[in-house]
Amino acid sequence: MRKHCQVARWFATVYSAQGMESHKHKTLIWVVIVLVLSAVTTAVLLARARWARRHRITIGAVEDVVLLPWKVAIQARVDTGATTSSLDARDIKELPGKKEIEFRLPERCGGHLVRRRLRGWRTVTSSDGKSERRPVVNMEFQLGERSFNSKVTLTDRSHMKFPMLLGRNTLGGRYIVDVSHTNLLSCEIAEPTNQ
Repeated sequence: MRKHCQVARWFATVYSAQGMESHKHKTLIWVVIVLVLSAVTTAVLLARARWARRHRITIGAVEDVVLLPWKVAIQARVDTGATTSSLDARDIKELPGKKEIEFRLPERCGGHLVRRRLRGWRTVTSSDGKSERRPVVNMEFQLGERSFNSKVTLTDRSHMKFPMLLGRNTLGGRYIVDVSHTNLLSCEIAEPTNQ
């Protein structure tokens, strides 16, 4: 009986040592896999960042923006401190029973009556410290040769010099801002490229 116990202990010791080695081997394989995946992911992200830097367009502190589909050119102040872009609008009203907003662009922006799907509401604190609840809609516009949709808040900017404020949500990844210049982009209304 004693011999059987010794054999059982020896077998358990050998088996656990082999199991431990096997576990170490499996752990090492997983560590190598994770390191390789991390290296590949880092390389891809760095390559994308380099590509984005080379393909970003430099814009000035003020640029002309074309409101589409009306092809109305307006001046916009570029504000990297603003989270969301803002557009001058009048007679803003939520249509009852619908998730739509109707508003009129001011005369300096073409005076068009516009109806857009309501994308939500955002409380915005202006530079003078006042908070205002504003509707958010998607608008299509052109900046340089690129055209795209972006969310904008609607508010009366009649007291402001620029009818539009371009925030980070519109600029993100597309443009580099050089505040020492203005109007670096052409305002030619051409066949825009969606990007």
